[in-house]
Amino acid sequence: MTAMTRRRKKPSLVTQYLEDISRAALEQHFDVVSAFIGRRNGIYALFRRGKLHYVGLATDLRRRLKHHLRDKHSDAWDAFSVYLAIGDRHLRELESLIVRVVQPPGNSQLGRFSGAQDIAKQFERKIAEKQRHERDRILMREPEEKETKHVLPRAISIRARYKRRLVKAKLRRDLSVRWKGRLYGSPSAAAQAVCKRPVDGWWFWQFQRAPGDWQRIDELRYG
Repeated sequence: MTAMTRRRKKPSLVTQYLEDISRAALEQHFDVVSAFIGRRNGIYALFRRGKLHYVGLATDLRRRLKHHLRDKHSDAWDAFSVYLAIGDRHLRELESLIVRVVQPPGNSQLGRFSGAQDIAKQFERKIAEKQRHERDRILMREPEEKETKHVLPRAISIRARYKRRLVKAKLRRDLSVRWKGRLYGSPSAAAQAVCKRPVDGWWFWQFQRAPGDWQRIDELRYG
């Protein structure tokens, strides 16, 4: 086995690209541009005097660029870049990411992320919770009890790691927990049954917020 065989290349999102190509080149030498791009898919960007105007996704970049010569963006760009890819598995999310970060003036809508969660509200709650704890500590008050809301639309699978083993359970809609065939009235009660000592179940158990993204079930208490 050769060294080159051993060092297999990782799959690339972008396989080829053309950057900062003038609109005139597209208009006057479309056949040459077309030969390089072909019917490939990928991300493209339109520029006006060096500033980004529009970002788009296309399964046929050649046809899309030609269309932009006469559509509503026709007078708004003078150069373009294309980034060619072999598949389109993550292209739509990549397009959304670019649009949300850069916010080009030609893009009227922000992109969406499939299956992603906007955590702005949870972030605000955590900041508020930290400030309350700091206030209580300074004023030497007893910590306020958190309000628990029954917000689960359905039962979900949860898990925890304890003494190098994975413990799995089911968190029900009313926030009770079923573990090993027994029903416990709260996550903390179930966690105490696992650990044989008092445990904060809201930090002990985790749920899968997105594929591979496990978070403490404490997030679920606030709706």
